[in-house]
Amino acid sequence: TVLATNAQNDVAIPTNNDDNDNKNIEHWPPASNRHATVRDLHNEYSKIFLHGNRNAASHRWATFLLDRSSQMTSSDRLAMFFSGFCAVSGSPVRPSDYNRYRLTLPNVGGGMSTGYMHYCCWPCVCDTQDYIRIDTKNVTLSANGVDDDGVVHRQRQFRFAVIGNPCDDPSQLNVPFVQPFDRRVTSIADSAREVRCTDDGALEGATLSDGGYIIVGMFFDSEDAIARGIDGVASGATDGPLGDPTPGRMSTAIRADESGRRQYHDEREYSRECEERARNGYNSGMGEIFRKVCDISPISDRALGLVDCGGAGDPTCELAMDKQ
Repeated sequence: TVLATNAQNDVAIPTNNDDNDNKNIEHWPPASNRHATVRDLHNEYSKIFLHGNRNAASHRWATFLLDRSSQMTSSDRLAMFFSGFCAVSGSPVRPSDYNRYRLTLPNVGGGMSTGYMHYCCWPCVCDTQDYIRIDTKNVTLSANGVDDDGVVHRQRQFRFAVIGNPCDDPSQLNVPFVQPFDRRVTSIADSAREVRCTDDGALEGATLSDGGYIIVGMFFDSEDAIARGIDGVASGATDGPLGDPTPGRMSTAIRADESGRRQYHDEREYSRECEERARNGYNSGMGEIFRKVCDISPISDRALGLVDCGGAGDPTCELAMDKQ
């Protein structure tokens, strides 16, 4: 069994995305310990975040894990660790049914996908809907790894939650804005100190997806979408708003996912709360911090295949993950 993978893309050969084979990463015992939990990841907090806080810096969690994926004996283990933090806030999370949300989000290159994410709080649903998109990346696992199905998977393609690169315009990190909680003037550089740019315009400590976007978390597969959905979308997931959206109400999937979980929060339960939050200046959750980071260089409609084109030869047809 495998979490957050695309089964038809299982391969057993290296690819050009085999980034962590080229890094000298020390052995991390939890990677191969069958008793490991997300607490082992949380214990690395001070090593992962060196500059003060984890605000909007979930890319640091992601890179720590992807750098060590080749030490992990199964893709299930990698997915377990990825369930241990919130992709929006960067907060450590202890995964449960009650912080598990089902969303249907646009894919880089076109189409939509239904899957799950674990959050620290419900406002992260709103920020995800506005800014996070889904892309793939081939990940190296231990050559000796065997999943629960008894199959060796040297390489797996996972689906990841991604955002645009804020370092496309580093000057924006120092632009002041007012936090809605206490009306304090701050900036990304002050409030999200792990969001730092290198001299060549890269986000420090980030790992890129196949399309060249910043990986901030894993997008966990919906078994309902795989077994009963259409083109990656679970039946009913995009049927429109609920008649009686009720925040906190749990839904039950037809098929349990690979973690054994079936219950989740439907993103549509929070439609009214997201609208109210926007009217109030995003005065809950991460406030404006994550949104300011993402708004510097959001993933374009063109990259998502949402721009109409005039046929072969029209440059708008040539997506090629163009982020401009």
